[in-house]
Amino acid sequence: MKTGLVNPIEILLVEDNPGDIRLIEEVFKDAKIENNMQVAQDGEKAMKILRREGKHAHVNRPDLILLDLNLPKMDGKEVLREIKEDENLKCIPVIILTTSTSKKDILETYKHNANCYINKPFDFDHLLKVINNIENFWLNTVKLPPR
Repeated sequence: MKTGLVNPIEILLVEDNPGDIRLIEEVFKDAKIENNMQVAQDGEKAMKILRREGKHAHVNRPDLILLDLNLPKMDGKEVLREIKEDENLKCIPVIILTTSTSKKDILETYKHNANCYINKPFDFDHLLKVINNIENFWLNTVKLPPR
């Protein structure tokens, strides 16, 4: 049951795996809170969307970013650094959602102000649970910063 919010929550998913994209979109489509999801399959496109460049000039600024680390063109750590160094973007919560279990990746992303780091499971059922947990916490519990 959707809440009927005047302004749905805007989500930017930065992910290059088509299967993960479909699953994440499906889970959020069924979410209790109304939301719109933009998808960027590489880091460069993510930054163009966030900076509202070119054909992305009229997109809504996201309220929440789900960011994979292993991306083509510009990796997730570079995207995170650029977001958190930009005065207009740094207050947007960034959830790292990646298969990497590297302690170095975890430390580096928190050092650059990631809001949380979640390991993306390889198994469909566990990934579904993780995405549902993200939805429950970030869409139903947390008060996101105003746009």
